[in-house]
Amino acid sequence: MPIGVLTNVASVVIGGLLGSLLSNKISDTFKNTMTMVFGFCSLAMGISSVILMRNMPAVIFSVILGTMIGLLLDLQGRILRGAGKILSRLNLGDDLDEGLLLTALVLFCASGTGIFGSLTAGMTGDHSILLAKSILDLFTALIFACNLKKATCLIGIPQLIILGALFFSARLIYPLTSDVMIDDFKAVGGVVLLATGFNILKVKEVPLADMIPAMVLAMPLSSLWTKVILPLF
Repeated sequence: MPIGVLTNVASVVIGGLLGSLLSNKISDTFKNTMTMVFGFCSLAMGISSVILMRNMPAVIFSVILGTMIGLLLDLQGRILRGAGKILSRLNLGDDLDEGLLLTALVLFCASGTGIFGSLTAGMTGDHSILLAKSILDLFTALIFACNLKKATCLIGIPQLIILGALFFSARLIYPLTSDVMIDDFKAVGGVVLLATGFNILKVKEVPLADMIPAMVLAMPLSSLWTKVILPLF
């Protein structure tokens, strides 16, 4: 059962409702400080995943090659344009900041944390990443809803579809994996989580969606390194 996915979606909806009700009572200082804390939490989650690495060359190669593929395919641009088309069809009010809503949509539905967490939960039954993300998203949605109001809650719909699809597809992949492949997959996801933290902290703007192919490559390259390349040394 996709407990982590459902919890994550619920956290965005609840956060959106609370933010729309409390928007006039939350100061800018509070918003900025909490956003910074979200970034530190993402870094902590990334570090805890990276240390699970079993084959460093495979992990590094996955990140580099996967990001190159994402950039060549303009994956982030495609996601942004697709989200923009969806938003243009929704009657959310003339005073709504669609740019901000688009940012929130990508953050909640196409972030490395959500994709990594959904795949991990589907393959291993470990929902801890999605549950930790749910805590972050509850307060992040609250902050977004201070400007976007209840429109933030609508993000739960595409989020449920995307993360749910990843969860159930991952269950088909799990029988083909090994413990080493899963640890290396988590390590690649950890790199994406670190990049997410840098984005939130505005240390460096990273095209997170373009890094998604790295997580697809992680397990095949880990298996290749373990079974083919490593025995040669």
